[in-house]
Amino acid sequence: MKKYHVLICLLLMGTRLIGQKPVESDYYKIAKIATPEGIVLEVGGLALLPNGDMAASTRRGDVYIIENPNSTRPYFRKFASGLHEILGLAYKDGFLYCAQRGELTRLVDKNGDGKAERYETVYSWPISGHYHEYSYGPKIGPDGSFYITGNVAFGNTDWWAGKSTVPWRGWTIKISPDGKMEPFAAGMRSPCGIGMVDGEFFYGDNQGDWQGSGFISHVEKGDFLGHPASLNWADRPESPVKMRKEMVFNLVDPRDNPLVKPEYVETEAKPMTTIYEMAKTLPNMGIKSPAVWLPYGVLGVSTSELLVDDGKGKFGPFAGQVFVGDQGMSKIARVFLEKVNGRYQGASFDFMSGFRSGVLRMTWGSDNSMFVGGTNRGWGSIGREDFGLERLLFTGKTPFEMKAVRAMPDGFEIEFTLPVNRKLAADINNYDVSSYIYKYHPVYGSPMVNRKENPVRGAQVSADGLKVRLVVDNLREGYIHSIVPEGVLSEVESNPLLHGTAYYTLNAIPAGAKANIPLQTPKPKAKKELTDPSKEANTPDNQTKEAGPKIAASIISDKEAKALLTKHTCLACHKVNEKAVGPAYTEVAKRKYTNAQIEALIAMPKPSNWPEYSTPMPPMGHLPKGDIKKLAAWINAQK
Repeated sequence: MKKYHVLICLLLMGTRLIGQKPVESDYYKIAKIATPEGIVLEVGGLALLPNGDMAASTRRGDVYIIENPNSTRPYFRKFASGLHEILGLAYKDGFLYCAQRGELTRLVDKNGDGKAERYETVYSWPISGHYHEYSYGPKIGPDGSFYITGNVAFGNTDWWAGKSTVPWRGWTIKISPDGKMEPFAAGMRSPCGIGMVDGEFFYGDNQGDWQGSGFISHVEKGDFLGHPASLNWADRPESPVKMRKEMVFNLVDPRDNPLVKPEYVETEAKPMTTIYEMAKTLPNMGIKSPAVWLPYGVLGVSTSELLVDDGKGKFGPFAGQVFVGDQGMSKIARVFLEKVNGRYQGASFDFMSGFRSGVLRMTWGSDNSMFVGGTNRGWGSIGREDFGLERLLFTGKTPFEMKAVRAMPDGFEIEFTLPVNRKLAADINNYDVSSYIYKYHPVYGSPMVNRKENPVRGAQVSADGLKVRLVVDNLREGYIHSIVPEGVLSEVESNPLLHGTAYYTLNAIPAGAKANIPLQTPKPKAKKELTDPSKEANTPDNQTKEAGPKIAASIISDKEAKALLTKHTCLACHKVNEKAVGPAYTEVAKRKYTNAQIEALIAMPKPSNWPEYSTPMPPMGHLPKGDIKKLAAWINAQK
């Protein structure tokens, strides 16, 4: 009887039982920070102060000082108010600095009463008044300069198309401590995620027009990061950017003929290029492809803060790596960076989900916990709360993860956080590697295209069991390589990986000696369905009634539906029973659409049907018709 009592107690306490798969909360805990009633903490900026207090700015234009932020009873003191949508905050030499819509502002508490009496303009920049002209920052460089990034605006009818109607929208600008501005780099669309990595400036962007998926990229003076709208100002004498719009449009059709219905979704196969190929075609023009891609709907949908683990070792085994927030999916990804042939590249991994609001800003607390600030307004997110501030705390238990993936002349080296089961890790059949890329075009986002399998031909485990050298066929520069050690377990507890996939962006294959490993032929695996729509268009399962065999009318199971929804990233914005970035599937079912109508709306959504959701759904016409039919029938069954 006592055994049953213990078992029940363990279940009630949420303790993981032997044999149960590990979960994120076994290693990292999310703790909500209580916010006083009446404070709308739509966090736009966070900054740790020298005395351990935390400063938080809001999208509503307030700045709060949070005293004793690590305690269960923090005290909130309003420091400033009346500012214009603060989306960044930094502390430097005794002052707080923030990016408003149109200026970098220094907040001055002149009489020492704990409130700012003076709001001093360090530098101001033009704004047109368009709602989407957000400004982010500042981030402070090694020389004390401030880095600010500016969002592009968007069109009216062509809502997806970025516009730069006033100077330096879609740019990074660099402002000296005495207020002198220099344009730094162009080609940004929605550069909310910015940060310093080893003293160098990095930024992250979102999926959208000209951006196939989210990513982070190293930014140097004169770089062009891909979005051509900002090039309106590239020929100004103070601009360091060599690229011009016509150079882009000579290689990629802008599809902006006003006499033709604008295209913002792929409906047919078209000539394809990538940003990596653009850089090779136009060398010495400063074109910079991403250092690391963040696969859309897997590691996020709207890239936000970049935060580097400073190596103090109190937040787990990921010292020196970059944590990347995501607003839409209310989560944080992790990035390992390395330099090969002078260029940054590396691997992205899943890290932590389940935050209560959209993750917009992160910073370290005085106790090395991570402070995470969220907001939903105008954007929506998987997290159900409109705003909030949370702390992420390391439990002290090391998860079994891929700590790092490094490029090798003939494959990759995986470093694990814990020793692996050597027999399993040495079996080449326990790995799955494939590669793909995103299109560079004016369409909203891109499906994964040109996917190919990369057979693993050899695996060698290090003496300490922490590293595995893989020999991999058909490596492709400029492509994302999905690396899945699907059969590898930890040595001691036989745990699977907490997060089972690494996404390595291979910008350059390093030189050097190849591995001295006997090569083997992997066992045949079940053929995977490719995600390139041009390869799927004529398969029997995707044919319409007029073109071929009729699709079965039976409704797929919830398990099958979840697999399809995950595969096509639908769950990034929709839940079954709950409101998220988009409506719940049960709400769609209540509209009493026919299956055919839902199929048409998946392929070509009508945002006007859902005016209460501010983030329009991108067209999904690239999905296989067979999958669309199955999902439409399943959605209707939810009523």
